[in-house]
Amino acid sequence: MDRQFPSYVVLGNKMRLRGESLSAKSLPKKKSFQIISAADAKAANASADQALLCKAGTLDAKKVKGKILVCLRGDNARVDKGEQAALCGAVGMVLANNQISGNEILADPHVLPASHINYTDGLALFSYTNSTRSPIAYITKATTELGTKPAPFMAAFSSNGPNTLNPEILKPDITAPGVSVIAAYTEAQGPTNQDFDTRRVLFNSVSGTSMSCPHVSGVVGLLKTLHPHWSPAAIKSAIITTARTRDNAMKPLTNASYSKATPFNYGGGHIQPNRAMDPGLVYDLSANDYLDFLCALGYNATQIQQFSNESQTYKCRDPISLIDFNYPSITVPSLKGTVTVSRKVKNVGSPGTYKARVRSPRGISIRVEPDSLKFEREGEEKGFRVTLKAKKSGVRDYVFGQLTWSDGRHYVRSPIVVKQL
Repeated sequence: MDRQFPSYVVLGNKMRLRGESLSAKSLPKKKSFQIISAADAKAANASADQALLCKAGTLDAKKVKGKILVCLRGDNARVDKGEQAALCGAVGMVLANNQISGNEILADPHVLPASHINYTDGLALFSYTNSTRSPIAYITKATTELGTKPAPFMAAFSSNGPNTLNPEILKPDITAPGVSVIAAYTEAQGPTNQDFDTRRVLFNSVSGTSMSCPHVSGVVGLLKTLHPHWSPAAIKSAIITTARTRDNAMKPLTNASYSKATPFNYGGGHIQPNRAMDPGLVYDLSANDYLDFLCALGYNATQIQQFSNESQTYKCRDPISLIDFNYPSITVPSLKGTVTVSRKVKNVGSPGTYKARVRSPRGISIRVEPDSLKFEREGEEKGFRVTLKAKKSGVRDYVFGQLTWSDGRHYVRSPIVVKQL
């Protein structure tokens, strides 16, 4: 999201490290305190690695009291690290990312003045504390900034592809806002969701799938209200094919390490509700299409009957190829030579002619037939084929491209994911 809650850690050497926080408490303005790595404040019976994570029982309160404590992210909850620091008498805490967390920093309602900094800045901070005889620092009070760039980017905790069960189906499907979301909150527990927190708030900053899922659910409700006759597959298609893969600086979406993200990170892209209301074309599926999909996976008649509303046993049609399942993305996990994939699209807008535009994955040539589809009425369906051919010099790993159908007003974009054998 293009909103941040910056809190700076200012070191004795004048280095300013930008973090985030929602700590209600703050240190005196520009007053410096001694700062110590939690590894150097370990209890006698604890290892330096465990103490660095600021786990319960691993810190020596005599070494921590009156200082700013630096804790490493990982294992225990971020807010619990702050609680352990506070119990030992720390005046503040700096939470530094581990390498896995990269540049993803979160604004948490810590119980003491605190700031969460990224991995790169954490390395600089640990270098300062390890090389300085009497390291000092202060933490600035958190503020609110709007319209920040770049945004969005993929959270480090977000689940990634490929789909391990059915690699022919791209997962994830979509990404949506899920970091530092301001949400209504229960008063049955404190904002940190920890037993020690006796505070109560009406709203809280929350991160996770529990935040991105309601965004998508809300968009689904919007689309079902606008288009009550659309199937679940049509709604999913509208969401996936109208999503964005660029941030608000018009650059490709990145992950928490600032590397370019891929469909294995975001699926179709970042959800765009206004575009999804009028997608132009959709890739539709019926209940029987899903049953045929189960047939292709090897489910028997008894198992499939549990998913069918029909009183009679569902009879599998001719076996389908999983890569031909009419999904709004194209995934070929084991390309050897040449393969042709079939799809069909339904017009859910006004009459028009759509032309295909392809960005081929590296090492793969792609041909779309036909490359132009003319629709004369709403609800009309047209089929097309996509032929993928591996080049001899192709990469033996997943590569990514896209197919876009456009009439000049709508852009129906499908990710293409290929792995050459």
